[in-house]
Amino acid sequence: MAAMPEFKNPIETVQALMAMQAETIGKSIELQKKSGEELMAFFQTEAQKAAKLKTPEEVVRFNVDANTALFKLLQAQGEAFSALATEVSQTAMSKLQSLAK
Repeated sequence: MAAMPEFKNPIETVQALMAMQAETIGKSIELQKKSGEELMAFFQTEAQKAAKLKTPEEVVRFNVDANTALFKLLQAQGEAFSALATEVSQTAMSKLQSLAK
């Protein structure tokens, strides 16, 4: 079993962890807000485009294009959340290592 690290100052450690958690939650909320706004804008734009369709062929092409764009948007948003998770994980490990003896 791995030995638990001893921390120089337990209060300082808890304060640092709580600050990191608060910062992470704030970043996550901002990223969620941005994602929601992007999705809302996407669907508003697509609804305006859909209102102008006249033929079944236009509907099919629109559907393919809209779904492709939606999946790309969702992929980009997923990558942004993954980047945040990686950044936070690395920051947390670095901070914990600096607080440990």
